[in-house]
Amino acid sequence: MNLPEARGKLLPNEPLGPYTWFRVGGAADALFIPADADDLADFLKALDPAVPVTVLGVGSNVIVRDGGVEGVVIRLAGRAWGQVTAEGETITAGAGALDAMVAKASAKAGIAGLEFYAGIPGTIGGALTMNAGCYGSETKDVLVSASGLNRRGERVEFSLADFGYTYRHSVVPENEIIWVEAIFRGTPDDPSAVQARIDEITSRREQTQPIREKTGGSTFKNPQGHSSWKLVDEAGWRGKLHAVTGGGAKFSELHSNFMINPGEATAADIEGLGEAVRADVLTKTGVQLDWEIKRIGRPG
Repeated sequence: MNLPEARGKLLPNEPLGPYTWFRVGGAADALFIPADADDLADFLKALDPAVPVTVLGVGSNVIVRDGGVEGVVIRLAGRAWGQVTAEGETITAGAGALDAMVAKASAKAGIAGLEFYAGIPGTIGGALTMNAGCYGSETKDVLVSASGLNRRGERVEFSLADFGYTYRHSVVPENEIIWVEAIFRGTPDDPSAVQARIDEITSRREQTQPIREKTGGSTFKNPQGHSSWKLVDEAGWRGKLHAVTGGGAKFSELHSNFMINPGEATAADIEGLGEAVRADVLTKTGVQLDWEIKRIGRPG
């Protein structure tokens, strides 16, 4: 695979496990960490359109399969991608900015409405892609517009309406647009009041979610009229190891919609557990669980 030159890091056959929260998965044919948006635009303009491109944020909501990922994996990391600024009632954030940093910036600026981002362990690029949300709020509630690069390296602008947001879904095709930055709008409030709500969300998350484990966040979307954690729990999967060995994946005892890798599970172990639970819940309840975690790459 012939790849264009770039100012950022271009790493062939780079193992992706260390870049994900589950700490599993094979290698990318090539991993590209662009220096900035101009570097990424130049790279995309020169890249063969036939080469697959996959975008990876901080790897908090993804299973990279054991066979690795074909083509180029683009990871938006570093200062150029993580800038967050406030002006008036708006926050502008780079696609590589951590959601939690956006919440923190909103508190400092006295902007209410973005507190929920303190409870999402990902980046703004991922939030745009999946309408990320928690505790009753979603990205669609605060997003004004976003800009990104298409596969030809051209800058494209999107209004909120262009996303066609529904629950954890956007109509913008994944990996066809690589997000650069987004603009959000909240409402004025006392900074200490905003920070207090963020502290409450952070505390609640620490008490109810296995955030210090090798996990991928919420495994399944909530089906209409149901809670995924309750369906998994009632089917008997809370804390149950799927594999015979100690390295097998399991659903957390603390939160039964969170899978964890307690030892040396493989990506196949983790995905296999998820599929086993989906099948079991469907058999027992007639309810179909859909994945919220992204699964990418080739089987091992």
